[in-house]
Amino acid sequence: MEKKTTYWQENLRLIFICLTIWFVVSFGFGLLLVEQLNAYRLGGYKLGFWFAQQGSIYAFVGLVFWYSAKMNKLDKKYCEKGS
Repeated sequence: MEKKTTYWQENLRLIFICLTIWFVVSFGFGLLLVEQLNAYRLGGYKLGFWFAQQGSIYAFVGLVFWYSAKMNKLDKKYCEKGS
């Protein structure tokens, strides 16, 4: 039972990290820091606008792949064949 509890705690830690990054990128960069980021340009667009429109989407897709890779490692660490 301790193994399952530890597995779940590590899974929750990964979820918390993903949600934190998601919040910072979407709300922080897309809304709160947009004026400061607009001082820079990326591909001809103001960086704050870019994060609000495209950058957050790239971050979300990256988070999906990162979480998937981390969970595969976690599964191999805690889930044995036949249990």
